[in-house]
Amino acid sequence: MNKKNGGAFVFWFTGLSGAGKTTITDCVAKELTNRGQKVKVFDGDVVRRQFHRHLGFCPEDIRENNRVIAEYCRKEMLEADYIFVPIISPFADSRQAAREVIGETFRLVYVKTSLKEVKRRDTKGLYQKALAGQIQNFIGIDPNVPYEPPLNADLVLIRKKRPLNIQPLSFWNISTSCRKKQHLSRV
Repeated sequence: MNKKNGGAFVFWFTGLSGAGKTTITDCVAKELTNRGQKVKVFDGDVVRRQFHRHLGFCPEDIRENNRVIAEYCRKEMLEADYIFVPIISPFADSRQAAREVIGETFRLVYVKTSLKEVKRRDTKGLYQKALAGQIQNFIGIDPNVPYEPPLNADLVLIRKKRPLNIQPLSFWNISTSCRKKQHLSRV
């Protein structure tokens, strides 16, 4: 446990749908767990399905989901060494609010993947449906729900077309990078 700060480091992964937030989180969480660390993951999609089915995807509901997840993190900080939150979190004000709720152990990680690339991947067919008008309020596609790229990320992971290369994502690399704002590419 991170006794110095009284709680876990919280890595808040933001990026477009399909950018690779959950994939990256799962890989890093597994590595940390294998090293004997206590890790919790609050995946935005999972938390929404389990606890917030009543929330939709209008801007107000997205902000509420982000707020509640930040509160979950704050409550669980003494029970873990690291908390990972893979979540689209499209609004700068919601990310700042999460930073304020969580405090000095909050680390914003931007998984930067172009809209063109996530539309090309589209493993769930969501972009195709959104562009066809079958999904409303799809983040980054619907003008009512834009994705606001972070300007103050503690770490930027740039995803390219190639498959995920987890080597640069070792925990030690991420924690060091977060101390001195840095971009890691080729992930």
